[in-house]
Amino acid sequence: MSSIEIKDNDGIQWLTLNRPDQMNALTVESLVELGEIFDAASTDDNVRCLVITGNGRAFCSGADVEEWAQAEASGTLETYGWTEAAHLTMTKLASIPKPVVAMINGAAVGAGLDLALCCDFRYASDKAKFKAGYTTMAYSPDAGSSWHLPRIIGLEQAKIFLFYDEAWTANKALDVGMITGLFEASDLKTKVEEFASHLSTGPTFAYGKIKSLLDSGTQNNFLAQLQQEKEAGLLCGRTEDGKEAIKASIEKRKPKFVGK
Repeated sequence: MSSIEIKDNDGIQWLTLNRPDQMNALTVESLVELGEIFDAASTDDNVRCLVITGNGRAFCSGADVEEWAQAEASGTLETYGWTEAAHLTMTKLASIPKPVVAMINGAAVGAGLDLALCCDFRYASDKAKFKAGYTTMAYSPDAGSSWHLPRIIGLEQAKIFLFYDEAWTANKALDVGMITGLFEASDLKTKVEEFASHLSTGPTFAYGKIKSLLDSGTQNNFLAQLQQEKEAGLLCGRTEDGKEAIKASIEKRKPKFVGK
């Protein structure tokens, strides 16, 4: 049985982490599989939005502790490849030039939370829990949370979350801005489908350029960023969606974007 289920529906690719008995913990193998899926989705014109969720009571519990313990016992903890696989996969996820939504159905811990933080939007069930999980294991962040958390929730809240390592409820996560929205468990999938459907019918190329500009904006000065905006705008204007947007505006109707 594959550790990730894939379902495509009207431009939305649903990825479900499928190791419920292990709370969808990430092994080296499952990380590699995820990375390959992200590569394919990035270049597949039929995929215009991705949704990542988990099967069972957890979204993702982070690194597979059994695999970690086996590596420790065999003396290969520093070389068995989990960190390298996680870094490559998280980089691929963060770089997908299309909207990515995390549908957090349950516990998101450690690298499982990092997986969600790499997504553009995070919608959670009211039953979801959030935990760093690192200092409890006498460890420091290893899959991107030290980069994402200060940018998403601020430096002080990131320190509180990481140092104290207490589980946050979905309401707490919403209050500090860690998640985009919060719904009752019974409504979560329906609500996420609505958001994903909106994104999957939008100007996909422009979404990709927006993601790229937001990433580069923290590194550029204002003039450099304006130049990148100009270059991105020229490319957007040459797309089918760009031409359709102008035509629809003139005809006073809603544009029908094709994602190209």
